[in-house]
Amino acid sequence: MITLYHGSNVGIDLICLDKCSPFKDFGRGFYLADIEEQAWQMAVRRTRIAGEGEPTVTSYAFDESLLEHPSLRVKVFTEPTEEWALFILANRKGLETQQFDIVVGPIADDGVAFQLERYLKHLITLEVLVQELVYRKLNRQYFFGTELSISKLLKL
Repeated sequence: MITLYHGSNVGIDLICLDKCSPFKDFGRGFYLADIEEQAWQMAVRRTRIAGEGEPTVTSYAFDESLLEHPSLRVKVFTEPTEEWALFILANRKGLETQQFDIVVGPIADDGVAFQLERYLKHLITLEVLVQELVYRKLNRQYFFGTELSISKLLKL
């Protein structure tokens, strides 16, 4: 079991995928970090953007062996690659049609939208895009995009 963290401007009692924003790195879903400080920074940011609430980190236990379970559609990016960058680009543009229950991979840098735009305008190559999207600490994010995957999280 590992502990994963979700940062928000409110505590999460019940995960509702309908409240999740679209066009995120791995699509519309519930995102968690494997480093509590990363979730805290997201909570502070989310509170500032919303203009209400208090920074709150909610913790969940997750059995990582489920990433190998045949009943779940799982995509794991172990490091930033061209496939990872193109996957993020497609999701942020709303073009990705393949649905995964769980996606695990590096968190893209905060300047991701700027870098994706540079790539789309052919100002940088795909190789440079990958290098620019690398988050400096290479924190991993966990995406849970279906009710089946959400059911595998245990609130702590």
